[in-house]
Amino acid sequence: MALLLAGCVSAPEVRAPARQPTPAASFSPRPAPAVIRGLESVIGKDANAVKRLFGEPRLDIVEVYGRKLQFVGTPCILDAFLYPERKGGREIVTYVDARRSDGAAVDRAACIEALQRR
Repeated sequence: MALLLAGCVSAPEVRAPARQPTPAASFSPRPAPAVIRGLESVIGKDANAVKRLFGEPRLDIVEVYGRKLQFVGTPCILDAFLYPERKGGREIVTYVDARRSDGAAVDRAACIEALQRR
């Protein structure tokens, strides 16, 4: 009889911890960029400073929350992405990307150096 009653007892219910709802996404400025060696002449600079380094960009694309400047030279193409330091603040370079004209990635620091020498 004890075996029959034991079959009727169920294991205690295990519940996952309750999750807190996440707030809706909203614009928040990007954190200060970590500067990688060789990129310090560009990261953290505003558009005018970058133009002084490389001349006028081939492209200057203004987006909703940021801006992209593209500089082209024989050795590489450099894209500099600028975002506001804080809401309503000045735009600074937070990231750069470099590639050859065929699309193959190149070292960003080497591209920056090569474009400064021209």
